Amino acid sequence: MMNGLLETGVNSLLLLFVTIDPIGIAPVFGTLAANLSDATRRRVATRAVWLSATILVVFALVGDPLLVALGVGLPAFRIAGGSLLFLLAVEMVFARRSGLRSTTRVELHEAGHRQDISVFPLAFPLLAGPGALTTILLLSSGHRDEPLVLAVVMAMLGLVLVMTWFALLLSGRLLRLLGETGTNVVGRLFGLLLAALAVQFMVDGVIAVLHDAGIG
Repeated sequence: MMNGLLETGVNSLLLLFVTIDPIGIAPVFGTLAANLSDATRRRVATRAVWLSATILVVFALVGDPLLVALGVGLPAFRIAGGSLLFLLAVEMVFARRSGLRSTTRVELHEAGHRQDISVFPLAFPLLAGPGALTTILLLSSGHRDEPLVLAVVMAMLGLVLVMTWFALLLSGRLLRLLGETGTNVVGRLFGLLLAALAVQFMVDGVIAVLHDAGIG
């Protein structure tokens, strides 16, 4: 039991950290909040993290009923979600910003003229984007009767969001420390890990489909 919870915790931490990507988002926040005072930057970062936490937790809680309502089985969602995360991993390995957790140039231009960037683009789509929503649903689906597993997943989500909050507050220092090259190197390393975990999701989904069909 403990080994299973530990594995769930480690996988959840890695997946959520990679898909939310505190290190990659920090430079974007630094650019968007360049003209804000330190107090305002702290307030915006705090609000964005709280809003993204709310979105992700609600999505985790309604995920199973939503899949049932849509008539989508968990194996199918694992295959689809794993494929989506694999595409994100490919983008990370090649150091390209993905539409799964970034904004378009027009959206960034619009955000630069907003008084409050905590909702858009920070909370969504940068923090609680499609990649993070897919991840939290994959991690929580099928475990509604296992409160300990859900508690571990939620704890890892909270830990990653706390790290994200610190990364946003220290965005200027992180950018100076790592630079664009350093950020890309870190992203490539995490992209490899995400690719392996995404493939595992797809393999688990295929095995479940074959089992349900009485094959294997």
